[in-house]
Amino acid sequence: MTDLSISLIHETAADGPAIDKLHERAFGPGRFARTAYRLREGIPAEPSLSFTAMVGTLLVGSIRLTLIRIGPVDGLLLGPVTVEPAFMNRGIGMALIRKSLDAARAEGHKLVLLVGDEPYYRRTGFKRVPNGRLEMPGPVDPARLLVLELVDGAFEGISGPVLPRLARSAA
Repeated sequence: MTDLSISLIHETAADGPAIDKLHERAFGPGRFARTAYRLREGIPAEPSLSFTAMVGTLLVGSIRLTLIRIGPVDGLLLGPVTVEPAFMNRGIGMALIRKSLDAARAEGHKLVLLVGDEPYYRRTGFKRVPNGRLEMPGPVDPARLLVLELVDGAFEGISGPVLPRLARSAA
């Protein structure tokens, strides 16, 4: 592995165009039809939980977390996490995931949901959602619907629709 000096920093508004181009290269135009994208549509990512990976001044990765409702409780949707293809397989994606999850824990969030590959995300504690427990706003492969409890027991008894959330709920 080549030693790269990578900085993980909060995403800024100025990063938006570079991140959009990164998503376009990584996921293509079909990304807008995916359920996770549809769930995030029109909802800004949480600035305090969204990070970029930089090599010097080059943006090489991005992660965003968005506010959602998971059944009756507040939660977060992780994604997309994206790494520039030339910088893949260097631990950047996993470093971004850990950074954002640590920030979410520090802010007191309890649940994170994502649509992704279980073997990859299992390394950070994500587990498959039992079939039929959550209702997504579009089709999703049940084997790819994953949840992470940031607080032990936070997903116990939770079921129902997964919906966008425009603002933080009062605690």
